[in-house]
Amino acid sequence: MTGIPLPYRVTRVRGETADTVTLTLTPAGQTALAPFAPGQFAMVYAFGVGEIPVSVSRINGHELVHTIRSVGAVSAALCGLGPGAQVGLRGPFGTGWELDGATGQDLLIIAGGIGLAPLRPLVLDALAAPHAYGRPNLLIGARTPDDLLYADDLRAWTAARGPLHCAVTVDRPAPAWSGHVGVVTTLLNGARFEPENTTAYICGPEVMIRATARDLLHRGLPSHRIRVSLERNMRCATGHCGHCQLGSVLVCRDGPVIDWGRAASLLSVREL
Repeated sequence: MTGIPLPYRVTRVRGETADTVTLTLTPAGQTALAPFAPGQFAMVYAFGVGEIPVSVSRINGHELVHTIRSVGAVSAALCGLGPGAQVGLRGPFGTGWELDGATGQDLLIIAGGIGLAPLRPLVLDALAAPHAYGRPNLLIGARTPDDLLYADDLRAWTAARGPLHCAVTVDRPAPAWSGHVGVVTTLLNGARFEPENTTAYICGPEVMIRATARDLLHRGLPSHRIRVSLERNMRCATGHCGHCQLGSVLVCRDGPVIDWGRAASLLSVREL
């Protein structure tokens, strides 16, 4: 981890939705950041504008992929970059999904909206080691069909005849949409897992995380095997600004991925 941004070059830009792009980045010099783990994040700096925390959405050696939604000045500047542009990167920061802890267990990977981006490396790692885990399930929810990320991956995942069970739902269907409609928790009835031998990974809007964790608890998953990302609370990566503080925890420093037992108590403190 470094406190000085290293220069990275944009080698590919892919538009995902009307306001979201995926940037593929490679080192612009001879020095690269230390390896990232799925779930960790980098501080991505748009020169002359500022920097924001962004989880990695794919890891391929020194090549890093970040999926960014345009919601502010920095993210808008990053989304406007083209191939050949340079950004600054610091990292890796934060805790990861810790897939190794789920060896031999069924997997529930549950994403809401852009929450699929931090979960994507976890999905790819699980698919790369099919004999290390039980039955993998990927459940994806989005507001509309136009808000779904990674169209090529989705086609491959939903059409696969291997062990992966992939299901997609939207809140508001388009006229041509023939898939499932409803919140992402409605997909749990079709998932293949034994609660006593399952680890769940959840990322998305806070209301979705709460509802999904509550449903899984009712189905018998213990809270310590429900891992969630609270990355939407982050800002500076080191916890110095205090923006990410939940109770005694600084999400930048102590998260963003933690188990639901701990996350639930932190979020309840914020409501007081």
